[in-house]
Amino acid sequence: MSLKMNHPFLSICNIGKTYYKNKTPLKEALKGATFDIHRGEVVGLLGVNGAGKTTLSSIIATLHPPTTGDILWEGRSVYSCLFNYRRQIGFCPQHPNIDRTLTMQANLLFAGRYYGLSKEKAEERKEQLIERFDLKSSAASEAQHLSGGQRQRFLIARSLMHEPALLILDEPTVGLDPHIRRETWNILSELKKIRISVLLTTHYLDEAELLSDRICLIHEGTIRTIDTPDNLKTRHRKSNLEEVFLKFVDDPEAEIFNSGTSTSPFEE
Repeated sequence: MSLKMNHPFLSICNIGKTYYKNKTPLKEALKGATFDIHRGEVVGLLGVNGAGKTTLSSIIATLHPPTTGDILWEGRSVYSCLFNYRRQIGFCPQHPNIDRTLTMQANLLFAGRYYGLSKEKAEERKEQLIERFDLKSSAASEAQHLSGGQRQRFLIARSLMHEPALLILDEPTVGLDPHIRRETWNILSELKKIRISVLLTTHYLDEAELLSDRICLIHEGTIRTIDTPDNLKTRHRKSNLEEVFLKFVDDPEAEIFNSGTSTSPFEE
């Protein structure tokens, strides 16, 4: 009798990334990054500038290959099924490429067709997302004329056109006004309710603490620890995540941060 293996939704396995110049190692951006993401889980990726957050996000999105390691999607290497894997992820980078002269709804339709949706399905998804993200008033506006809040809602909507199971967000609220940040938080909270997994890279500690089920702390390309916000605060005897992070920045090599990965509350 065969036993069915119960794999995490996504496993990042010993990912390393080294940049070269003329075949000479220039920078080791990632060193053995390892953790899991489970269905419906939000994992916050925190670290100072240059820690490796964006590099890791882009590798998980398969925009760049790792130098070492692998990414497993439900137990299978994503590099053996890239087409199917890419249809399961939505990526919202910090500096996205959008056609500024197309209307917002035209951009959404283009994204849907790019991911293989039929014309009818793309139209249906466009209408659903315009309704969900309260974008009716700006649907016919060119992307270049959207306000900050409209643009951010549109970018997240675009990344959801093909109904991905994993959303990768790189600094989704950087530079936004506080009330627009709060709108974005509400959107991400809604995604959790429908079991979409999220990898969230952010500099805002209140945002990470509010939205993340687990926090991954990364320093100089090495993941030092990953745990729930409450566990991190308890272990470090701090009242909020910002105080934990400041302690981490002051002494990232401290033994207390060298605790590996925790069990996810979403573990299958």
